[in-house]
Amino acid sequence: MLELMRLGVAEQARLIRAGEVSPLEMVEAAIAAIEKYNPRLNAVVLPMYDIARRAVKELKGDEPYAGVPLLLKDMCAEYAGAPLTEGSRFLQGYISPRDSELVARYQRAGFIVVGKTNSPEFASKPTTEPELYGPTRNPWDVTRSPGGSSGGAGAAVAAGMVAVAHANDGGGSTRLPASVCGLVGLKATRGRNPLGPDYGDVGAAGLLSEHVVTRSVLDNALMLDVTAGPDLGAPYFPPPPQRSFASEVGVDPGRLRIAFSTQPLTPTPVHADCQRGVRDIAALCESLGHHVEEAMPAVDGSRFNDFFTTIWLAMVAWMIRDWSVRLGRTPTPAHFERHTWKMFEIDGETRPSDFLMAVNEMHRFARAIAPFFSRYDVWLTPTVPEPPVPLGYFDFERKAPHQATERMERFPRFTAIANVTGQPAISLPLCWNDAGLPIGMQLMGRYADEATLFRLAAQLESAQPWAARRPQLD
Repeated sequence: MLELMRLGVAEQARLIRAGEVSPLEMVEAAIAAIEKYNPRLNAVVLPMYDIARRAVKELKGDEPYAGVPLLLKDMCAEYAGAPLTEGSRFLQGYISPRDSELVARYQRAGFIVVGKTNSPEFASKPTTEPELYGPTRNPWDVTRSPGGSSGGAGAAVAAGMVAVAHANDGGGSTRLPASVCGLVGLKATRGRNPLGPDYGDVGAAGLLSEHVVTRSVLDNALMLDVTAGPDLGAPYFPPPPQRSFASEVGVDPGRLRIAFSTQPLTPTPVHADCQRGVRDIAALCESLGHHVEEAMPAVDGSRFNDFFTTIWLAMVAWMIRDWSVRLGRTPTPAHFERHTWKMFEIDGETRPSDFLMAVNEMHRFARAIAPFFSRYDVWLTPTVPEPPVPLGYFDFERKAPHQATERMERFPRFTAIANVTGQPAISLPLCWNDAGLPIGMQLMGRYADEATLFRLAAQLESAQPWAARRPQLD
């Protein structure tokens, strides 16, 4: 039964439709896998087994993914009748009164939510080590971080607890765990997936993107077909795709113009393993017939950290204030981790116009990058500047705060660009270092052009497959 969770979403759905496995058997297989692997990894922090079993009984049977198990990240995605904590003591005891639109779309497609995965408090760190639940461990090396903020999702899928897990991404939070856990993680085009009914553009100034982590490109595309499209009241949304995203997988991408970079726009040390990986994949792309050259946008990255940090601080502070209103509770330092409360305090020292100044700087930066994608179809970079790091690497309490902060700012240097511009970007598990750790490679595409990314990603997956690689947990 555990092997059922090693199958992809498409294959799990096929077995159920063929009557070879019942929806309940598939869900029980996921529960068994969670019970087997989670004690070592701490990826699932809110099991929903009884809710899942009741949901199976409510299936109509004609849903395309009836009975396929899914995990939700304990962040933003609300499931009526289930707890949501967003990794914070402040939210303990809260029960969601209704479904988020994204969750409703999963349910309408037949997915069964079996639990919620660990996240740092308010998704504010590139690792998943909240005080509330404790650290999630990387299945490839349990002494290392699974990334963040969707680290619980990444660890769960990599370990084989489920084939797919919800993730979200405000600066790389889907792609970072995908990179260090050996998975496929897409940040879709801004507005591609819904944030309603509780959120629109508020809080993150357009940085946030909802999607999933999977083990294959096809599964990732299938999931985007399930959820893509505006919900009622969406403040904006990108042009719809010409056809389904899944139909792009296997399509010849043609001869693409691909730029590659081993350095981010904001200078930071990049590990030799990550630089080597980019050059290897650039050579692979060239062997597949693409035009490949080393290049990067001619923009000044010196202000990037200033405006991005201002928006990020405002987002975390807004979350605290928003939940304070929704819960009728007064926030105090005792409710939060020291790093979170420090961001809240810093936000209180700024002016409202500082946020709008930062948003304008972000938009100016995005417009400066846009011409680069009139010359190139895809920009290839490492997903993160270093291989999976040890747990505690970003510890704000035990390390000097300035050191932890510098590390947290450095880790998403490659990924945060796509959040700022709103463009799609996908991390692929194409490289591995001598220690057997995954080194993700990022492909960033033009605005609203997930199709090209899926075509190229599938071509690379076929040329350099990763499906046979599994962490040794048994």
